[in-house]
Amino acid sequence: MSTDEVRDAADVQRADTQRADAQQRESEFLADVEEDSDGAQRINNKVAAFFDLDKTLLAQSSGLAFARPFYREGLLGRREAIRSGYAQLIFSLSGANDKVTEGLRRELSRLVTGWDTDTVRRIVNETLGEIVDPLVYIEALDAIDDHKARGHAVVIVSASGSDVVEPIAQWLGAHHWVASDLEIEHGRYTGNITFYAHGANKSAAMRQLADTHSWDLASSYAYSDSSTDIPMLEAVGFPHAVNPDSDLRALALERGWPVLKWTRSVSLRERLPKIDRKTGTQLAISAVVIALLWSWTRSRSKRNITAS
Repeated sequence: MSTDEVRDAADVQRADTQRADAQQRESEFLADVEEDSDGAQRINNKVAAFFDLDKTLLAQSSGLAFARPFYREGLLGRREAIRSGYAQLIFSLSGANDKVTEGLRRELSRLVTGWDTDTVRRIVNETLGEIVDPLVYIEALDAIDDHKARGHAVVIVSASGSDVVEPIAQWLGAHHWVASDLEIEHGRYTGNITFYAHGANKSAAMRQLADTHSWDLASSYAYSDSSTDIPMLEAVGFPHAVNPDSDLRALALERGWPVLKWTRSVSLRERLPKIDRKTGTQLAISAVVIALLWSWTRSRSKRNITAS
């Protein structure tokens, strides 16, 4: 058995032990799940499970697949197309301080300003069947189902735009979502980001939701792959590192957080109910515009940190 296999086996055993301990501790202070008269479970008002999207629920960024047709149609220049391809290779890299985060906001604004949504829609409609088939981890769907079965509120928390996060969250059966907001006026992106759901902004939005719905964050769960989401993980009592980057992996092992390895992906179309045409188009367009841009700017963040 190789060193990596021994380490992975040890991590799996450690994660199983920690997860069992977490569930035992949870049962000590959580109320039993109530049931309606027809037996349907209600959401436990105390507990929420927060899931990051890309590289946590989704096995990859589907939006990056549209770099080539975007380049052909002139939405992306040659440099942006090359960089988006590079972003696919280093998609899992992370790290951003406040200065870099603000730089990402400016870069995102610059890149999308003036994009015509009708052009994006046409490109998507022409290539949808070939390119867009978002993949999710089976283990992620099982985790969502488990939390819902225990009456927990399920929340998707993502730096991607609300247009992509909302339909995915609804498709997955999540109760709430947190996402970035990109402004659209007269069919074009203005370049104004009204809310950037990244880093500490994620945890702030989680706390606001918790206050609104009277959730006990100390009793709640969070799942992410990236060290940029450490504030999100620290906001809850039961954080989980999923396929973590090196920095998050080290921190998780140091603090005794479960380290999960999710490897089995499945097409959403095979596992989940079909969505209507309007929602499907919205999902595809948003995946093109937002997932591509976030993945590309995430790679910029790592390069800037390395250079600093």
